[in-house]
Amino acid sequence: MNLSGKRILVTGSDGFIGSHLVEDLIRRGAQVRAFVLYNSFGSWGWLDTLSEEVRSSIEVFAGDIRDPHGVRVAMEGCQVVLHLAALIAIPYSYHSPDTYVDTNVKGTLNVLQAARDLGVERIVHTSTSEVYGSAQFVPITEEHPLHGQSPYSASKIGADQMAVAFHRSFDLPVSLIRPFNTYGPRQSARAVIPTVLAQIAAGYETIKLGALTPTRDFSFVTDTTAGFIAVAECDAAIGEVLNVGSGFEVSIGDMAGLAAEALNREVEVTLDPERLRPQKSEVDRLWADASKVRELTGWAPAYGGREGFKRGLAATASWFADPANLSAYKADRYNI
Repeated sequence: MNLSGKRILVTGSDGFIGSHLVEDLIRRGAQVRAFVLYNSFGSWGWLDTLSEEVRSSIEVFAGDIRDPHGVRVAMEGCQVVLHLAALIAIPYSYHSPDTYVDTNVKGTLNVLQAARDLGVERIVHTSTSEVYGSAQFVPITEEHPLHGQSPYSASKIGADQMAVAFHRSFDLPVSLIRPFNTYGPRQSARAVIPTVLAQIAAGYETIKLGALTPTRDFSFVTDTTAGFIAVAECDAAIGEVLNVGSGFEVSIGDMAGLAAEALNREVEVTLDPERLRPQKSEVDRLWADASKVRELTGWAPAYGGREGFKRGLAATASWFADPANLSAYKADRYNI
């Protein structure tokens, strides 16, 4: 399937990855209907910051993924659905787990049911590397056991299994993309790289973090969006779960050092107990094996390995260093 000319519904378009994906799809000639969370301010989230050329090319639908009627209306006339809408902050899932079930599990059910009823040609459901929990072996393949270590990851496991069940039960043409830790411009401060960069760019010489020893496989956002498109266009990906990651593992502590280097600063890192996960909830190691998606679709990270990570981090740091962008962040606070 070629997405050029297709009418595509992107849920979660107002978010970090979603807004980048919308940009990428428009550049590739797709017709995008952007599903954003309704609010009384009329805000389209990060879509509001895109160029006029991109914004004038998209159709915006304001609704709530938890509302099955609104989801169905938004999906009418679309051939492809890229489902990104979700609650993703892990600390907030300790605080309000009910909302994660409603949004992530029930919201996904609404998307799947509407897609089935409307005969959508292709659905890509967004998973997360957090469903694996701490790595039992590395690099992590799609056969790694699922191990929910937070209410967030448990809700995503539920959503993933619902998508798989709809494929097996109703032959729904759904694929699951499982991105590892995506980073880049416009990411929320609830994620670790924006937390580090915002504090450094704001002039703090001592920055606060949680655990420094866990490792992550960080993927630059344009690699992730390219992965979405590659999976959506690949017939062989239907019914499959596909990891998308850089194949590079780095500790949080080492990442903080590279971030300071990207901004040409020297900083001291201190442990903030408030930012620690409960002991049994901390995911100690994530490192992707993305060979399956490469074999099926030809996708490969443009920002892979240590040098690729440094290039992506430099681009992200440059964005955060712009005062106009930094002003959207509260660097002095812990964002859950």
